[in-house]
Amino acid sequence: MEWIIGTVAIAVTAFTATNIDDILILTIFFAQVDDKFRPRHILIGQYLGFGIILLASLPGYFGGLIIDHKWLGLLGLLPIAIGLKQLISKEDDAEINVKTCAIANQKSLNKAPIISPQTYHVAAVTFANGGDNIGIYIPLFANTNAVSLSITVTTFLLMIAVWCYAAYLISSHPLVTKIITRYSHILVPFVLIALGLYIMYESKTYLLIPLFQ
Repeated sequence: MEWIIGTVAIAVTAFTATNIDDILILTIFFAQVDDKFRPRHILIGQYLGFGIILLASLPGYFGGLIIDHKWLGLLGLLPIAIGLKQLISKEDDAEINVKTCAIANQKSLNKAPIISPQTYHVAAVTFANGGDNIGIYIPLFANTNAVSLSITVTTFLLMIAVWCYAAYLISSHPLVTKIITRYSHILVPFVLIALGLYIMYESKTYLLIPLFQ
């Protein structure tokens, strides 16, 4: 039971760390809901885009079936690198993504609809914003077995619903959105670095140190 709780906790941490900026984007989407752009478009689009991110991350799991986990633990350097990059970044990535999303979403809604363009647009923005997600999920998946992977993916899918509901609530409270935008970039890099160190420790990558001496 303890390992299940631990797996869920790591999954929640990984999802939260990689989707802080996404909740801001979702908030913007919900703030623009009208007769043509409905909450269902946002929810379905979010699941569709995130599903593609998960598929792009699965090679990490399959690689873990044939490669020693101690070496796969080196992939933990990816979230560490991403965290360090965010620490030294001059402009908060979340703010950039929010600005880009707002402009792109407005342009999309002004175009004549073909086949549910709202849903596909949300999916596209979700996937385009998932570069860091893939960089985190590949090493995370690489160090799991089939059961742990199932628990992790299920947790991710449940977290999407939580994220959408939270964004829906936040959309009516601009002050909360402003606070998240201002301070999330301070905490997230440290969470990513800690996650990378956890991946390396869990994979026993430290046992490789004698090979480099």
